[in-house]
Amino acid sequence: MMRRSFALLGMTLALAGTAAAPATADQDEKLQARVDLPNGFQPEGIAIGSGATAWFSSLVDGDIYEVDLATGKGAVLAQGPGTPSVGLQLDHRGRLFVAGGSGGDGRVLDTRTGEVLASYKFTTATSFVNDVVLAGGTAWFTDSSNATLYGVPLERGGAPGDADDVTALPLGGEWREVAGFNANGITRTPDHRALLVVQTATGLLYRVDPDTGNAKVVDLGGVAVKDGDGMLRHGRTLYVVEGSSNRVAVFHLNSSGTAGSLKGYLTSADLDFPSTVAASDDFLYLTNARFSTTPTPDTPYWATRIER
Repeated sequence: MMRRSFALLGMTLALAGTAAAPATADQDEKLQARVDLPNGFQPEGIAIGSGATAWFSSLVDGDIYEVDLATGKGAVLAQGPGTPSVGLQLDHRGRLFVAGGSGGDGRVLDTRTGEVLASYKFTTATSFVNDVVLAGGTAWFTDSSNATLYGVPLERGGAPGDADDVTALPLGGEWREVAGFNANGITRTPDHRALLVVQTATGLLYRVDPDTGNAKVVDLGGVAVKDGDGMLRHGRTLYVVEGSSNRVAVFHLNSSGTAGSLKGYLTSADLDFPSTVAASDDFLYLTNARFSTTPTPDTPYWATRIER
């Protein structure tokens, strides 16, 4: 998710997935603790594959950058459409789902070739399509400017469905749209029956029924998620990026995702306004969006590895 006050194009996450990417102990020892990204790239989303490959999205023009986490070497996999790329979600067949920010759209890439497999225009109104999660037979996208989730149907094998079948799901129930950034990071509840959506402006976490859009505030014991952005769930453990605090809040959820308790915070001196998070076995990688730094073509960017 991005804050307009920082004159950027977006800020979330996307978040990489709900489960840690598998890696061996030997691989972990070889993974880079800090991954440099191109100067001026303005990274936002991150996704990590089954090995040591990671993908990052750019808020500048929507480019997707592929990096080997073992060597730190990378290159542009796919040129962007000229509008932001924000949250990312990788499926098990190498398809990368990309939230399109102010473009009001989403697209699906083949990570082997960079080819655009499908694209979707969700709305022509002012919007910020921020994050995406795969949930059963649907890829759900959040919109930080509108109280709506967009659902892309998935066909057999997870292939992206027809644009004519996209669903616009209004958020109702206890959801209240406020000034600033609203729906941001998204993931599934541990029992896979509902969605979890963080509202950046209020720090509230909501459980959303994907059939009706009914949203209820998750009981976190009075804890607010400050500037909540990208999220990652592994089992009943939920990681939520708190960008302006340079940390990740860690919660233990009940199975249905209606309540959770704060376990603590993870941080590193190397973090600089992180936006999104992905996992590789015992580690988390966070994209440093540096939203409090005025971006220039020469501004350095990087991703930081921390233990979880």
